[in-house]
Amino acid sequence: MLRFESGYTSGPVGFGVDALGLAAVKLDGGKGHHPGGSMIPDASDGSGVDEWSRLGVTGKARFSKTELRYGTLMPKLPILVSSDARLLPQTFEGLLVTSKEIDDLTLTGGWIDKATGRASTNRTGLAVLGPATGNQESDGLFLAGADYKITKQLTGQYYYSNLKDYYTQNFLGLVHLFPIGENQSLKTDLRYFRTRSDGANSSASGRADGYRVGGYTKDATGEIDNDTWSAYMTYSHGSHTFTAGYQRVSDDSNFVQPNQNGLGEGAVGAAIYLYTDRLVGQFNRAGENTKYGAYGYDFTALGVPGLTTSISYYGGEGIRTTSGRDANEWERDLFVDYVIQSGPLKGVGLGWRNIMYRGDIQRDQDENRLIISYAFSLL
Repeated sequence: MLRFESGYTSGPVGFGVDALGLAAVKLDGGKGHHPGGSMIPDASDGSGVDEWSRLGVTGKARFSKTELRYGTLMPKLPILVSSDARLLPQTFEGLLVTSKEIDDLTLTGGWIDKATGRASTNRTGLAVLGPATGNQESDGLFLAGADYKITKQLTGQYYYSNLKDYYTQNFLGLVHLFPIGENQSLKTDLRYFRTRSDGANSSASGRADGYRVGGYTKDATGEIDNDTWSAYMTYSHGSHTFTAGYQRVSDDSNFVQPNQNGLGEGAVGAAIYLYTDRLVGQFNRAGENTKYGAYGYDFTALGVPGLTTSISYYGGEGIRTTSGRDANEWERDLFVDYVIQSGPLKGVGLGWRNIMYRGDIQRDQDENRLIISYAFSLL
């Protein structure tokens, strides 16, 4: 991944250009070892391609404390999250405006109409996770939101999005950080989403034309109708971090955000702004109740700076299915990371991800991922 970020020209309105170059090379894996989907793009013979790459360009302008960006975007917003869970990240295209003219208030607005999947070089429009291939593309996603720092420790959020002909979504968030004492703190994060059908997805004829959501829906209509809320708390004490939380997804349809799964072009998979969006499971299905907990430790206190580890468990139950029987799923993740602190390899990061997933909805999976990373400045 090669990033170029310019400054701004002088004057009341400054202009600049950013560029993002992405390239990937497959080291091994033939036709019999390629599962398809979102890992590596598919070649015509069913194997994974040997290499793939793409270039993104973003024009930008700045006036006072307001910035406008147009082109390739990688947003991290409650109503739209760029996924970096594969070798190359997902990118979007559109317009995004961010303003900080008022103290303690950040306003965001924009329009997104294209996406490039994590295992693709081709752009598609936007959709939701559909029942199969054949979903129709939306004309685009309108978004607007505000982050307001109510006090030094308390931040409130409100965001609205409309994926045309699929859904409208309202998000409310509240984040509070309470310093208990020296090297101790308690963080509370509350999230609520209200998602309702829009346009074609609201009518039987529109859903028949391909504007449907996949998974269980009430009366098997394919209509989007969902409320999802979650609460989690993180207690930090020195090198120790403890997290516990709960999430509830309403019964009538899955929680949704933009996902190009049904459009083809290697666009399978997307991130969602839920704390349960894990390495395999997302725990966002209709009726699902999820309890989760995690523990993390920083080994700096034991004389090993740069070494961190964490283990987490997510258990979801009560998933609504078309058979009438509730389904369950769970995932356990173990992370170990180390950043070399000195010598010629200083700054090189080593990461290990060990994942175990079991459930009634998708296939059981055991994964090990090894990540070696190094970031450096060319200029």
